Amino acid sequence: MKVCIAEKPSVAKDIAEVLGANQRHDGYFEGNGYQVTWTFGHLCTLKEPHDYNENWKYWKLEDLPIVPEKFGIKLIQDRGVEKQFQTITNLVQGSDEVINCGDAGQEGELIQRWVLAKAKCSVPVKRLWISSLTEESIREGFDKLYKAEKYDNLYAAGSARAIGDWMLGINGTRLFTKKFGQGKSTLSIGRVQTPTLAMIVARQKEIDAFVVEDYWELKTTYKEQEFACQIDRLKTEEKANKGLEYLKGHEFEITSFEQKEGKEGNPKLYDLTSLQVDANKKFGVSADETLKLVQSLYEKKLVTYPRVDTTYLSEDLYPKIPGILKGMTYYSRFTEVLLQKAIPKSKAVFDDKKVTDHHAIIPTGVVPSGVSPDENKIYDLIAKRFIAVFYPPCTVSNTTVLGKVGELEFKATGKQILEPGWREVYEKDKKGKKDEEKIMPHFDEGEKGPHEPLIHQGKTTPPKHYTEATLLRAMETAGKQVDDEEMRELMKDNGIGRPSTRANIIETLFRRKYIEKKRKNIIATPTGIALIDTIQNELLKSAELTGNWERKLRLIEKGEYNLDQFKNELYQMVRDLTDEVIFNTSYTVNPFERSIAEQAARQKKKPKPKKKVDFSTINCPKCNEAKLIKGKTAVGCNNYKECSFKIPFELMGKKLTDRQLSDLIAKGKTGLIKGIAITNSEETKSGRFELDAAFNISFSEK
Repeated sequence: MKVCIAEKPSVAKDIAEVLGANQRHDGYFEGNGYQVTWTFGHLCTLKEPHDYNENWKYWKLEDLPIVPEKFGIKLIQDRGVEKQFQTITNLVQGSDEVINCGDAGQEGELIQRWVLAKAKCSVPVKRLWISSLTEESIREGFDKLYKAEKYDNLYAAGSARAIGDWMLGINGTRLFTKKFGQGKSTLSIGRVQTPTLAMIVARQKEIDAFVVEDYWELKTTYKEQEFACQIDRLKTEEKANKGLEYLKGHEFEITSFEQKEGKEGNPKLYDLTSLQVDANKKFGVSADETLKLVQSLYEKKLVTYPRVDTTYLSEDLYPKIPGILKGMTYYSRFTEVLLQKAIPKSKAVFDDKKVTDHHAIIPTGVVPSGVSPDENKIYDLIAKRFIAVFYPPCTVSNTTVLGKVGELEFKATGKQILEPGWREVYEKDKKGKKDEEKIMPHFDEGEKGPHEPLIHQGKTTPPKHYTEATLLRAMETAGKQVDDEEMRELMKDNGIGRPSTRANIIETLFRRKYIEKKRKNIIATPTGIALIDTIQNELLKSAELTGNWERKLRLIEKGEYNLDQFKNELYQMVRDLTDEVIFNTSYTVNPFERSIAEQAARQKKKPKPKKKVDFSTINCPKCNEAKLIKGKTAVGCNNYKECSFKIPFELMGKKLTDRQLSDLIAKGKTGLIKGIAITNSEETKSGRFELDAAFNISFSEK
């Protein structure tokens, strides 16, 4: 009898149907020489400290670091888990061969190996390795089962990861909690979560320390095209006004007009991280929710295996592409165009060297049914991306125009799409959005003419808070800002965490209240900031060094790095960290409590920002049709020619704030205002301005 073990009941059911194991029993299917059973994800876990030593149940600094002589595994304490494990054990011990049908990835391999080890499996084990759950894929997988030994390195990497997380999590958390938590706070430390939190805290501190400054820029309009002056931003209005006067005294002259035709390369296929990034940007869906949705699509046989970190397809998939496209009937307006000729076999899409365990996420060609609206959004992203990679490139015209006014140089750039190519697939997505593309007029080198110079006043802006999308990218590139897709691909081996775990890390930080979300922005909480301030060991919070650990785990997976060497480095790091924290005499006060106190003091001193008044959202109180507009000297009706409503900024020698103007319009009166001048007198009084039913303004001493 051959026993197949899948990772969950739904997958076991799909496999059983293909194999003809149609008899349902308690915890497994049977038939045609097969028994098909399942786990529920993790049935086993690494033993806890007290499983090795009863004294390790208690958190004591003197017991650290906790390093078991040999790591062991145990069943998760749950009646359902225990019952299913017993079913698996009985089946395995009565079998001739076991087929590991777990998720085809590092975590799936670890889950299955632990269960087989705990069940004391002694028969030969084969491995089913498939990228989708369609009937065709399952049949092909069973036709070419692999020996379990082929994936020994994958298991070694999974084991190293689990042990590493245990060692740093258990020891680091106990160490910092007992040293600095003072019995009030559990200070959670993790190999991936701590450097991720450190990135968020660093960004938070940059934003908090940022000082907003005014700046002025010189611009001019020539033939309805705006040009920017190519000098540094001006720091004072006085310099800007001098520049403006200078510009008014000279004509505008075109010094160069250049148009270059170029191509915008097709987007890459999705790996899990890029799918999570796009879902967050376009729909505001969290990384964790995106993973759940795409996993559901995979189990419904609609897309291929999702927990991947490559954007390429293996070359043996090329012959199957037309069949997949034909099955995508909902997108026939695009696929029919592609199927009229041979699908291009580009190295930008098909490259065996860029594919390891699995290829990029693509549709299977199965027509979707029974999907939720949210699942459909994710499927639509994957389907359109799959189609777009086979379309022609987008052809564009890039225009650069240089000019000068006297000695000052100006520049304008523009882009025009000549042939949309792959962008056609996304045209419907832009419906209702403002078309940002603007065709630039033609200019001749040497032409001159009058122009309209102006001053643009702006304010410097702080760095942006992380969103889930930008945080995922930062984790993928170990904190480095990388926009180029090819460069990101090269840096993935050094990223923080793996695609399948990053969403859970972010959720863990939310759950532990180290970070919070305001709209789409991720904000570090005072507790999260205090924890990072407390950690002086840079290794713990360094994205780059943690990325290097990640690279070593991948090398173990490839058989290019020794598991024991990795463990020894890990043990040494934990020992060094323990000694450093316990015997550090530089702490005169508890750094965790000090950081919390300092943040509380800063918050008290920090003035609350006043909400800006957006007059363009307020209806005119007189005509109640048009909106208000803020001019240079007054707030008035946008339809001023017909309505004539306006309120000047200055009344009786007192310049009103936006909030006072807003109150006068909305409430019919301002709050109490001091220092209002009285006519023909040096005396000032306090009072309110009021707006009557006829929209006349009066002053009242109340």
